[in-house]
Amino acid sequence: MNTSIVTKPLTRAGIFLGIGLGGFVDGILFHQIFQIHAMVSARVPKDSIRNIEINMFWDGLFHAFTWIITVVGLTLLFRAHAVRNILWSGRLFVGALFLGWGLFNLVEGVMNHHILHLHYVVEARGQSIFDVLFLLSGVVFIVGGWMAIRSARRSADAANVA
Repeated sequence: MNTSIVTKPLTRAGIFLGIGLGGFVDGILFHQIFQIHAMVSARVPKDSIRNIEINMFWDGLFHAFTWIITVVGLTLLFRAHAVRNILWSGRLFVGALFLGWGLFNLVEGVMNHHILHLHYVVEARGQSIFDVLFLLSGVVFIVGGWMAIRSARRSADAANVA
């Protein structure tokens, strides 16, 4: 029974959800709980009520973006159920989540920390080892997620051949 297994719909959904959830982790932990930076805190220091309001506005836009990306991921996940021969694999899905989270960390880190200088991971230190570690976490998540996706596909292909 050599039926072609489909993995792209679940992978796409997981990547979008990973990007959105990675953004929420960043925003909730770094912006709100630890308060070590805000979206534009390197450009607009949080040293007055007005500047705090400006940072809060940009943090709100950031959270709106992550919410929209998460909704897109949920929509893709919902639509994936209608795809014939889809591989419903926890390993594939979690791998895609980590791939998306890694893409978020890498793109957001490069753009906001290194190119635009909007904020740094630990604003009080400026650009530091924490910004490099943030990028490295993105690379580790991308590689780990890709390896998990690839492993799930190989397992499904091996099972499908038998």
